[in-house]
Amino acid sequence: MEGGGKDAIVRMSVDDVFQDFKGRRKGLLKALTEDVEKFYQECDPDKENLCLYGLPTRTWEVNVPAEEVPAELPDPALGINFARDGMQKSHWLSLVAIYSDAWLISVAFYFGAHFGFNKNERKTLFQLINSKPTITEPKSQSSAPQPKFQSSVQQSKRVQMTPTLPPKEESDSVKEEAEKQKSTFCGACHDDTGVDEFWICCDVCERWFHGTCVKVTPAKAKHIKHYKCPICSNKKSRVH
Repeated sequence: MEGGGKDAIVRMSVDDVFQDFKGRRKGLLKALTEDVEKFYQECDPDKENLCLYGLPTRTWEVNVPAEEVPAELPDPALGINFARDGMQKSHWLSLVAIYSDAWLISVAFYFGAHFGFNKNERKTLFQLINSKPTITEPKSQSSAPQPKFQSSVQQSKRVQMTPTLPPKEESDSVKEEAEKQKSTFCGACHDDTGVDEFWICCDVCERWFHGTCVKVTPAKAKHIKHYKCPICSNKKSRVH
């Protein structure tokens, strides 16, 4: 099955599943980079619930989900077209990219479960998938083709590295702020560890997040003026 089709599923090995993953990933990247204007136009909010499918043939399609229940394969995020005109174009494309990354993983491990992959096979499959950059991964971390929807605005004052203990000559107020940030819990993983890790604060809900938990690197953060976490972005997309 490519997108919503009904082709018979044959027995697949770990390498077969990885090749399928790479083909679908390439198709999604094409939709969000080379064919971004065509993709944007096809996501008409006046149409039915639409999904973005990456196909094993390194192509893509925007279509309604399969009618059979349960579907032959996991469906991508449903109704991406409804939020198109209610968000900034770059934010909408970024949200679609995040959901597309999640869908690629779900399809690959659906095949793993369907064909009874054992622990070692699942581990190998994950390692192969993890060797490829995600669709949302910034260009600074990979030479692979990258989406054109990375934000072009400037760095937010909320984006910073959680500091270690300040030098003795710094004021008491600086020390208090550093200690406050050190005890902050990540809004995604709810952990307060990672003192020396990169953190970012949402300008909407004012929650702090590990950069790794929300896929934001220091390099990407330099181009973000108003950061909106995935939780707040999802809320807005549902409203529209």
